[in-house]
Amino acid sequence: MTKTLVSAAPFRADHVGSLLRPERIHQARKNHKEGSITSQELHNIETEEIKKIVDKQIEVGLQAVTDGEFRRKFWHTDFLEHLTGVEGYVPETGFKFNGEETERYDVRVIGKVAFNQDHPHIKEFIQFKEIVGDRAVAKQTIPSPNQLFNPGIRNLEIYPDIEDYTKDVIHTYRDAIKAFYDAGCRYLQLDDVYIAALNAPNINFDAGGTSREELIELALRVINGVLEDKPEDLIVTTHLCRGNYRSTWAFEGSYAKIAPTLFAKEKVDGFFLEYDDDRSGDFEPLNYIPNDGPRVVLGVFTSKHGNLEDKENIKARIEEATKYVPLENLCISPQCGFASTHHGNILTEDEQWAKLKYIVDISKEIWVQN
Repeated sequence: MTKTLVSAAPFRADHVGSLLRPERIHQARKNHKEGSITSQELHNIETEEIKKIVDKQIEVGLQAVTDGEFRRKFWHTDFLEHLTGVEGYVPETGFKFNGEETERYDVRVIGKVAFNQDHPHIKEFIQFKEIVGDRAVAKQTIPSPNQLFNPGIRNLEIYPDIEDYTKDVIHTYRDAIKAFYDAGCRYLQLDDVYIAALNAPNINFDAGGTSREELIELALRVINGVLEDKPEDLIVTTHLCRGNYRSTWAFEGSYAKIAPTLFAKEKVDGFFLEYDDDRSGDFEPLNYIPNDGPRVVLGVFTSKHGNLEDKENIKARIEEATKYVPLENLCISPQCGFASTHHGNILTEDEQWAKLKYIVDISKEIWVQN
């Protein structure tokens, strides 16, 4: 088998997107909240730090770079709360993670959902792409449309009929994708905790008379509906996450329940999958991915701590995955971002960069002949 680096995303060595916020951004956020600096001053500081981490990603050898989600508090709420008909709010409790409760913040629907043509993420991407230039591929991450189907978000008074809600969510994301494309985006990632949770044995999805199987089918319909008019030269991937907050996780479970439907039929160009520990199950569900279908980015490295994984073990796991997916359709990455929220995982920035470089180096050993 010829071992070559791919020329299109997702890349042999890739990453999910978020990066640890430097102390300068934490301090600037604090100063802004206290009123000692303006919103523009905060924006300028974030821009300066984004320029640094773009340079650093290129330095460690990544072909796709992100803005680290440096302008966001949370991986999903910052995007969703700027949609028309959606607002952010502080609930009575946070989300329950393994041994920890998250900071209290969420979104909810307060009106008819639509895409806001003045969405700040579009302007931010234009600036980010200018920073990257032609040195690498500028990758944009946004929450999956299925995140809007999490319990408590849909307003039953506004949307008593789930089909009306589904139609508006699909239309909203079609408009969002077009806006990013028009802004120059050619590599877009949909982050999806909701679909991953449909696998979790300890989460009950039968409440309200809708079965887990029906919700899996609905999730597929939403994603494929959004991607129906996707431009051919736009790469769209899905990242399935089991929760990532200060190095903790929200749930466990293999991909077995969703694989026959979503792995087999979701019309994305790649899947970023978590395979960093025993919570993820085995590779057998990958058997449902068509041989001529999406690339599979194996998250066999963890973003939750800085220790470097054993190289030979990584190679053995990739070899195991080739029982189900050809090597030319595989890539590697961390299982999730390093800072899905502004808090970040419990490791240092130096450890973060060392891990990303390690992934690049191993990918070259696997897919490039010496």
